[in-house]
Amino acid sequence: MNYNNTPINWRKVNDIVSLAKKILLTTHENPDGDGLGSEVAIYHHLTEAGKDVKIINCSPTPKMYDFINKGNCIETYDKNTHSEWINNADLAIVFDVGDFKRTRSLKNAIEKNNIPVMNIDHHPHPKNNTFNYNIVDTTSAATGCMVRSYLKEARKEPLTKDICEGIYLAVMTDTGCFRHSNTDTYCHSIAIECLEKGVDTNTIYQKIYENSSKTRVSVLGEMITNISYDLDGQFAWSIVTSDIMDKYDATKNDLEGFSDFIRSIEGVEVALVIYEVDQNICRINFRSKGNFVVNDIARSFGGGGHAFASGAVVNEPLEQAKKIVISNSKKMIQEQIEKIK
Repeated sequence: MNYNNTPINWRKVNDIVSLAKKILLTTHENPDGDGLGSEVAIYHHLTEAGKDVKIINCSPTPKMYDFINKGNCIETYDKNTHSEWINNADLAIVFDVGDFKRTRSLKNAIEKNNIPVMNIDHHPHPKNNTFNYNIVDTTSAATGCMVRSYLKEARKEPLTKDICEGIYLAVMTDTGCFRHSNTDTYCHSIAIECLEKGVDTNTIYQKIYENSSKTRVSVLGEMITNISYDLDGQFAWSIVTSDIMDKYDATKNDLEGFSDFIRSIEGVEVALVIYEVDQNICRINFRSKGNFVVNDIARSFGGGGHAFASGAVVNEPLEQAKKIVISNSKKMIQEQIEKIK
């Protein structure tokens, strides 16, 4: 089964899921709202249907998403704890991964036990992917939107509040609170449905967007100080060094939304943040307001993502990475500027 940007027959997808009895759900490392919300929504649906199901992720759940982890339904992979259960799973469903490698040690456990894998995602995937069942729609605003479409086929009963909370979290976060250019009428119809089911949308918003730690604010301040502008202010970039991270005892979770902040600056069309992971590795994150495509830039460094939100890992020291990434980004943005002219 390979629905790679082709019309999806959700009935056939449900036929596969219905045959499975023990189902592993997971998402990418450093999970975000779309991945977590999608797997939680499906977890509640499958549990209600009598399936033996577990959410097992390779990374811990960021604190701001604790509210979605009702009954501790989200587990972090531990070989000693989970190996026996995973050994007997007959289906793994991965959500929002972009690349299966981003499930890290879970990918190895799944492949070791020859568990069939279903991929549900709105990120681009190559045609020669290794998934048994590949369900991809890059026109979907969020993986959570695809989950809602699946549940329309899979459920006879109305959606529960727990399911709706997962779907709402997924769609809200991947559309930037319904502000990004990927927001469509389907997103708003999902929001209305979730409101009607009693989802407390204001509380969810506050937990995600109005709950910054003092550590995050301190690192954000350093990042803002480091912002530079190129191409007449259309391209803005900044860095976060490992020294800054150590100074405030910060983690990856404290860096959420930094590139979105730069993108919000007047006149900036493309934002970039370079994060120093260690002496020889940097992580880069691009955001665009919509006039320039950035996933091609990320792809030139071995990464990828959406047209207007993408990233990559560069295996170079910070100064060398900065030189290469800034130069190549400016060149590729300038090429797009010339085409617009």
